[in-house]
Amino acid sequence: MSSAPTLSVRDLAAATPSSRNRVVDLYRAVAISVVVLGHWLMAAVVVRGGEVDLVNILQTQPVLQGLTWVFQVMPLFFLVGGYSNATSWRSARAKGEGWAGWQRARLRRLMTPVVPLLLAWIGIASVALAADVPADLMRTASQTALVPTWFLAAYVLVVAVTPGTLALWERLGWWSVVGGLALGGLVDYVSISTGQILVGFLNYLIVWATVHQLGYAWRDGELASAGRKVALSVVGLTGVTLLVAYGPYPVSMIGVGGPVENSYPTRITMALLGMAQIGVALLAEAPLQRWLQRRRPWTATVAVNARIMSLYLWHLTAMVLVIGASALMGGVGLGLEPGSGAWWATRPVWFAVLAAVTAVFVALLGRWEEPRADLRPEPRSAWRPLLATVAVCGGLAVMAKAGIVTDDGVAWVWPLLPVVALFALRIVRVHRPRTLLTSR
Repeated sequence: MSSAPTLSVRDLAAATPSSRNRVVDLYRAVAISVVVLGHWLMAAVVVRGGEVDLVNILQTQPVLQGLTWVFQVMPLFFLVGGYSNATSWRSARAKGEGWAGWQRARLRRLMTPVVPLLLAWIGIASVALAADVPADLMRTASQTALVPTWFLAAYVLVVAVTPGTLALWERLGWWSVVGGLALGGLVDYVSISTGQILVGFLNYLIVWATVHQLGYAWRDGELASAGRKVALSVVGLTGVTLLVAYGPYPVSMIGVGGPVENSYPTRITMALLGMAQIGVALLAEAPLQRWLQRRRPWTATVAVNARIMSLYLWHLTAMVLVIGASALMGGVGLGLEPGSGAWWATRPVWFAVLAAVTAVFVALLGRWEEPRADLRPEPRSAWRPLLATVAVCGGLAVMAKAGIVTDDGVAWVWPLLPVVALFALRIVRVHRPRTLLTSR
């Protein structure tokens, strides 16, 4: 039986149902695009005497740390995730489908594009170490390239508990958000006051699930009025300002290596910042919805979303490979002092080079974002998707922290753990792609 032809971006844009909230897709595209550009900007790289020095521009230029209140946009992604997951789970629930089939489908959509990234880095690290590239350099390179996996570990976990958090929202409404904020604050208090950073990692679930709840509120019209949007922003901005001014939290919402960070582990400040950002973002919903009825902006939005995971997953690998190529050529293009006038003036060129290399990866590997519809019957038990979720979150979390290179060589178990689990538990199957963008 022949497969359906692949639809073009224009076809998909033209076929968009009128009921779709196009702003959800726009904010998803904006959030990931800002993350990509932010990562490329923060990487202050200079090659001196053949040695690669990679630092965070937020450390060398602390005046820029206040800008992270605008450009730390992960809350926006969890907002649109909440909106989409509420829609998807309610649809499945109405059809009598269970969590097992729903979670399997979500894992397939999220994790299929990750497989080539993990396999590629096993190969890259193995070849580099065999060629006597210093282990410390490869450890830094792999850690940098696999930074995107921390978000996926947190997001997969939040997606997995969607039925429970949505039930809380449907039963308790805004009190579920208040409870999440209170619990997240308690975790922070215990973690920071006792110096137990591991306790703080509970907030990867609690804080991001709370922001995810705001997506439910948006989906259910609880943030339709301008007054509520303004109130949400005021409460969030006031809260995060007070915590930074009088608490132990730093100004930067992106990690800069301090004793307490807002993003590692995730702190309650991220939820409050998210409230401030979300209120403002939703004030622009109506005019943006009208703007997205135009062909060009909506087609561009569809195009970005069609390859959004590939863009997110490969943009730092592209950067690492460009840096490596430059180092092999004696540091060409990377001799400027980070933060200098000349360095800032060349950022557009830096962005253009990285965008071009990333575009090659997206063109070659974007097909992994197009898994065909899963026609298998819904699983009768939840153990397979549950075990796959645990393996995925565990493997990705370790890699985000430590990379895949140790003093003893490639720690292949961590990148292979998610891959083997996805295939062995029959979550992922490779097929020829059918469409560029699946509907929610």
